[in-house]
Amino acid sequence: MKINRLFLFCFLLSSIPAFKAQTATKNEPVRKYSNEFLAIGVGARALGMSGAFVSAVSDATSGYWNPAGLTGISGKFQVALMHSEYFAGIAKYDYGSIATRIDKKSVIGVSVIRFGVDDIPDTSELIDANGNINYDRITSFSAADYGFILSYARQIKEGLSFGVNAKVVHRKVGDFAKSYGFGLDAGIQYNKGKWRLAAMARDVSSTFNAWSYNLSQSQRDAFNKTGNVIPSNSLEITTPTLTLGAARNFTLGKKFTLLAELDLQTTFDGMRNTIIRDKTFSMSPVFGFEAGYKNIIFLRGGVGNIQTMLNDEGTGRVTSVQPNLGLGLKIRGIMIDYALTDIGDQSTALYSNVFSLRFDINSAAPSASSTKEK
Repeated sequence: MKINRLFLFCFLLSSIPAFKAQTATKNEPVRKYSNEFLAIGVGARALGMSGAFVSAVSDATSGYWNPAGLTGISGKFQVALMHSEYFAGIAKYDYGSIATRIDKKSVIGVSVIRFGVDDIPDTSELIDANGNINYDRITSFSAADYGFILSYARQIKEGLSFGVNAKVVHRKVGDFAKSYGFGLDAGIQYNKGKWRLAAMARDVSSTFNAWSYNLSQSQRDAFNKTGNVIPSNSLEITTPTLTLGAARNFTLGKKFTLLAELDLQTTFDGMRNTIIRDKTFSMSPVFGFEAGYKNIIFLRGGVGNIQTMLNDEGTGRVTSVQPNLGLGLKIRGIMIDYALTDIGDQSTALYSNVFSLRFDINSAAPSASSTKEK
């Protein structure tokens, strides 16, 4: 037990220099909301629990939530897919991952995320050199963000696993602008009896996006005429975040089960509209649960995105809460999940219908830990 505590302490201690270094940097464009498409979340199961999932995750989506959870995958291979839409279908969010066991204690995984808006009209060439409007000169382009994640997880001892991510971020706006970025994540999980504890550090190395722009003369003229600043090549930094989670399984009779998790999501880029905050960090609690019947049918719920903000009159502050709800159906090696986020528009966040699938292949293969959920 002392070894496990020492490992956790060293993991958290090693992350502190990166947190402090990036929050103290003044010469680089550190932004609070860089690469936000990677903060949406993946998998309808996790989203139905409001993202309170770093301790409970034990499937192919671990590459996103906590790579240490990959050691709990069922079978030799596992595949996860998800699709959702925002802004009445204008923006599309897609995710896919595959994980495979390389031995009894080690698992690797690959995840791909795309968030994009397609068929955007480009009217910068609408007016020709003679000042005539020609609608045939209108073209279209896409604005899309891509995330590619390579994950590795290993079981250190019974109930204790660690994992790391190497991720490449590519963002593109037509032929006008593009960026490439690279970053690292690290996570651990410790399972003891019905309890699950976890820590997940995102962008622990800080994620750097190098932007470059390629604008035609007509596009530059359009920028000038509309009073916009012509962008120049730049470097964007995504600062580290840390999530600590604790989950517990409950057995309710012979047919019913309950999984409950509480996470504390912490950012280190200054004050945000969270309920726990100061000048250097902001902390937001997230709670989720999953009730199961015979390990076949699941009902999920959660509360997250808790923020404080000014009321409409600007005379005081109100608290905004985002509730989530989800359902799941497991049929042999296939898991079908659905989530409805922001029920009843209770917060300023957008709501969406999310669907995801998970496939277990060669499910008879042994797992790394009997304490993981199957």
